[in-house]
Amino acid sequence: MAIEAPYGKYNKSSFKIWIFLFLGAAAIFAYDGYLSKYEWSFRRSFYDEHVIDGKPDGDMIFNQKSPFAFVGLAAILTAWFYARKNKKLIANDNELILADNTKIPYDSIQKINRTYFDSKGHFTFTYKNENGKEIDIKLDRRTYDNLKEILELLVEKISST
Repeated sequence: MAIEAPYGKYNKSSFKIWIFLFLGAAAIFAYDGYLSKYEWSFRRSFYDEHVIDGKPDGDMIFNQKSPFAFVGLAAILTAWFYARKNKKLIANDNELILADNTKIPYDSIQKINRTYFDSKGHFTFTYKNENGKEIDIKLDRRTYDNLKEILELLVEKISST
């Protein structure tokens, strides 16, 4: 029976918050940079303060150019979010399959350090790859949900071999 640990809700929420913040900053700076010049604008005083003799100062230029950067950052984060949101760990009967499709047989796992799992939410395990090189992998509860079940299965499989 395979146990899955999907991409964590914590990370998904963080992505959504940052995307919202970048879009909000873009809207605020665009309003100040482009709409504050109109009489009906609530920020007309900002325009009067930062445009002198028809020439915008540094703050106004920043407010006119930064929204494009913020929208670009939001687009990059959105693409990154959609690329990562379906990643997961799978622990089946024979091996642990990481999000990047790396397959780690249980008999190649040398040790598991779960000292900080309860307090900080992460554990580290060491395995030997095909070349005999030892590699440490750190798995965090913020990155993957259902990690406790994965850890329990790993400990069970390691202690039985």
